Amino acid sequence: MSVITSNPWLMVLAIFIINVAYVTCLTMRTILTLKGYRYVAAIVSFLEVLVYVVGLGMVMSSLDQIQNVFAYAFGFSIGIIVGMKIEEKLALGYTVVNVTSSEYELDLPRQLRDLGYGVTHYTAYGRDGNRLILQILTPRRFEFKLIETIKQIDEKAFIVAYEPRTIHGGFWAKGVRSKKLKQYDTDEVESI
Repeated sequence: MSVITSNPWLMVLAIFIINVAYVTCLTMRTILTLKGYRYVAAIVSFLEVLVYVVGLGMVMSSLDQIQNVFAYAFGFSIGIIVGMKIEEKLALGYTVVNVTSSEYELDLPRQLRDLGYGVTHYTAYGRDGNRLILQILTPRRFEFKLIETIKQIDEKAFIVAYEPRTIHGGFWAKGVRSKKLKQYDTDEVESI
């Protein structure tokens, strides 16, 4: 530790890296807590506090060095981005995608079911007439692929996606979670 504290630039780098690690843990813990992964969140919070105490101690022992304070602040902001990117890659949970389409002849529900998605659809009446409404529950890791697929089939579709808080019963509760959605490239969708 004395090697780090004796070199001001090494100290700045260490504070930056420690704070990136701390805030990455903080961000991940918050996201895991919100998604209901309480035990994993508890483990991450343990690591978070360990890193926090070391980083804060380094900054507090050298408050007269403004570059250390800036390294701490910059590490904090980068840590938020890193934590969010990690969560984005993990894509925990599920997404509900609601689609409104006026293109009945495209048979969007069948095409999506053929690709492995669970689709509930019904007819609703909008300002300009009847509309086909689809509700699709999918693992978050497939959300953007699903949306791109829908846009390939019906470029005028109105799409809204959100995360459900609770899932109970129905198609997904009967084992679809373990079934992998069919592997396909969104560029090939028009030929389905």
